[in-house]
Amino acid sequence: MEEAEEEKKDEADYKRLHSFPLIRHSDMPEEMRVETMELCVTACEKHVTNNESAAKMIKETMDKKFGSSWHVVIGEGFGFEITHEVKNLLYMFFGGSLAVCVWKCS
Repeated sequence: MEEAEEEKKDEADYKRLHSFPLIRHSDMPEEMRVETMELCVTACEKHVTNNESAAKMIKETMDKKFGSSWHVVIGEGFGFEITHEVKNLLYMFFGGSLAVCVWKCS
């Protein structure tokens, strides 16, 4: 019985620890970075089981808010090398191992 309670406590600690976004790299202005990060969190929470829908939501919102040509990648265990416009990149982690990369390229 005690082991089960300890397991639940460990799981709760893990969820609390990984429930905030961790920005790995960004060259966006502060205001844009905060808005983009909040949008990414909202999309990932809304579409927990469908990364494609979350990416589409982020891209469409970024296109409307900051002009067209935004690209979004969401997933686990991938590598990338991209070209982007200066001051238009956000790379973050959310929920532990879910990576989100948002960039603009004209």
